[in-house]
Amino acid sequence: VQLQASGGGLVQAGGSLRLSCAASGRTFSRYSMGWFRQAPGKEREFVAAMSYSSYTAYAQSVKGRFTASRDNVKNTVYLQMNSLKPEDTAIYYCGIQSSPLYYTNYDVADGYDTWGRGTLVTVSS
Repeated sequence: VQLQASGGGLVQAGGSLRLSCAASGRTFSRYSMGWFRQAPGKEREFVAAMSYSSYTAYAQSVKGRFTASRDNVKNTVYLQMNSLKPEDTAIYYCGIQSSPLYYTNYDVADGYDTWGRGTLVTVSS
């Protein structure tokens, strides 16, 4: 499986970005996906997850500002990020869980077996 994240960039605080993650090599609709981020000098942290059946979960720090969605026709998962803050600055990664119809440990990096290359989001104050 291959994942390709895109959509990052430089935005002012309060602005919005939409990240995309295109998947290939698996039956996308049967797999849960996640978004994580890693800021300089920090560990990778959970941001959002979307199950194969479109249940969503969010980190407390982004709840109400970020929205995950998926398009099973395009094999793509999205992360709409609104009201961005400087502390959202990080490289954002998408991951896919290892087994189909699986939605467990979605908030830890070990719950995913494949990651995309990441896309940089920079929020200026």
